[in-house]
Amino acid sequence: MKANIVVLPGDGIGPEVAAAGVAVLRQVAERFGHEFTFTEHAIGGDAIDRFGDPLPPATRDALLACDAILLGAVGGPKWSDPSAKVRPEQGLLAMRKLLGVFANIRPLKLHPRTAELSPLKPERTKGVDLVFVRELTGGIYFGAKTRSEDDATDECRYSVAEVERVVRHAFELARSRKKKVTSVDKANVLETSRLWRSVATRVAADYPDVELEHQLVDSMAMHLLTRPADYDVIVTENMFGDILTDEASVLAGSLGLSPSASVGGPGAGVYEPIHGSAPDIAGQALANPLGTILSAAMLLRHSLGLSDEAETIEAAVEDVLSQANLTRDLGGTATTHAVTRAVLDAVQAKAEAA
Repeated sequence: MKANIVVLPGDGIGPEVAAAGVAVLRQVAERFGHEFTFTEHAIGGDAIDRFGDPLPPATRDALLACDAILLGAVGGPKWSDPSAKVRPEQGLLAMRKLLGVFANIRPLKLHPRTAELSPLKPERTKGVDLVFVRELTGGIYFGAKTRSEDDATDECRYSVAEVERVVRHAFELARSRKKKVTSVDKANVLETSRLWRSVATRVAADYPDVELEHQLVDSMAMHLLTRPADYDVIVTENMFGDILTDEASVLAGSLGLSPSASVGGPGAGVYEPIHGSAPDIAGQALANPLGTILSAAMLLRHSLGLSDEAETIEAAVEDVLSQANLTRDLGGTATTHAVTRAVLDAVQAKAEAA
């Protein structure tokens, strides 16, 4: 297979972890007989510094012409002034809108080696294997905004079509897993959530083999800490998903382990670790590359249809974690480069054994 992959290193540790993801994708291409072309483009704070635009025209053009996108990280204190007219995060929102990627997929599965790092007791985290499906291009982040000296407004708006497409995505995903969907809303207060619940209920009728339950977002926040193993696929709107996925990520023991995929639109999918840019450790080879490497596996599966190759990467990461080749965030002393090298060696061994 031939594929054109755009790499957006971004800010902070973004370039370091993006390089790790590219290295593993190159290894996969070599071992499995594919031809991947990589081109780097600017986004976020780096793009503001160089071009005055968090998503410059050259980056936009490249995103529209590629097969998949690997993103490092965006943002940092240098550009964190909330009153600034141009901010790194605007690049992310603009990219999602440009590509029409409406579903953000974040899997969470605990590895025995790192489960002990979770702030929850082992009996709480045993058997956790869930996936969040977050609506990504609607809601309060994209609604009309006003601000004066005396007040401010952020409009939250959803259409039936926006809700239905992401809920269907969740049900389709659940069919390949444990056949349970939990739809999260705030239907006791918000009209957008009442619409969300009614649409989710209607869509569920088309999937009689999948169980649907509704949860209010505040109770869901509690249940994620008290009984996370009870959940399979969790689908929710943009802002609720933003908050709940960050809460859930700590169950794994470190933000550095969690991948994500933004898919569903007519454009290429975007794959990135969920951790931030971590500017305090940038350039020190301390960053955990595994979230990005697992995002690269999702890229192979969701955008290129290469499931065997994706499973090879995931199995390699499992081996590396089992061998306790860990970065500082996981209680180890290995560098970014050492962990990446270990994954590369494991991928090679598995490809040769296949």
